[in-house]
Amino acid sequence: MPQCFAQLSDPHLSSLKGVRGRDLFSKRGLGYLSWRRKRRFEHRMEVLEALQRDLALSELDQLLVTGDLTHIGLPQEFEQARQWLQELGNPGQIALVPGNHDACVAAPWSETFALWQDYMASDNDHNTARETVNFPSLRVREGIAFIGLSSACPKPPLMATGTIDSEQLNRLPALLQRTADAGLFRVVYLHHCPVAGKEKWRKRLTNAPEIQALLEEYGAEMVLHGHGHRAHYNELQTRHGSLPIIAVPSASALGLHGADIAHYNRYQIERTGGGWQASIDSRRYRPEVGEFCEGTNRTLRINRSH
Repeated sequence: MPQCFAQLSDPHLSSLKGVRGRDLFSKRGLGYLSWRRKRRFEHRMEVLEALQRDLALSELDQLLVTGDLTHIGLPQEFEQARQWLQELGNPGQIALVPGNHDACVAAPWSETFALWQDYMASDNDHNTARETVNFPSLRVREGIAFIGLSSACPKPPLMATGTIDSEQLNRLPALLQRTADAGLFRVVYLHHCPVAGKEKWRKRLTNAPEIQALLEEYGAEMVLHGHGHRAHYNELQTRHGSLPIIAVPSASALGLHGADIAHYNRYQIERTGGGWQASIDSRRYRPEVGEFCEGTNRTLRINRSH
């Protein structure tokens, strides 16, 4: 029986109405100006409401959210995002990694990421007393291993880069190997693109070559990311075969400024004799009807020897 999951990214769902001036004496000030001039018209709550209606029609083993729930990472935005996540489902149903907007500046854990901790945690790891989440995270659902990486960390003004820290780089090889040995379909998900040279310099994953080398060595079956607000499909050649790398646009965008209009992807994974078959259903927002509808469809055959 096929296993089903979905990915959405970059919902930028929060509102900055009523923000106090003293909250903006940092990189957040530039982000606020961007919201005032552009983002509040591009990222719309009516699109997210249509998204929720469409998601409710699917029975998913897991929903992946690949970052940028906020605009400038204020505590009030984290609370708004927490309420939105609760409307989508319980933490066991939704797996989250943060994005660069969520880590706009350094902020107290208790006022920010602690509110999302259960959505970022691995299976059976809900220690709310710890002021961190141990990425890479791991959730296993019906033969699929969902491996989350965090590339979110504060960066200088005008930079939207991300970095995978050394602890994650050290832990990732063993995790990829262990889940491969268990015969699981490995989905690695993160905010930034892990392939070197695919993003603009100021939006890149700074250590993409290191992540790419680990994926080439240890393999995975699929990598999912967001960040660029555009749909992309790439393939990485690894020691174990071809690795699809798939990006989705913002889940709330009207596409007013050259970016793609909102859509998200649904996936069905089936085991085959030589590996897996992955069916990808892209659900696209149609402003004329105010709903998400069928977009493009793609079927991939992912051959593996294990």
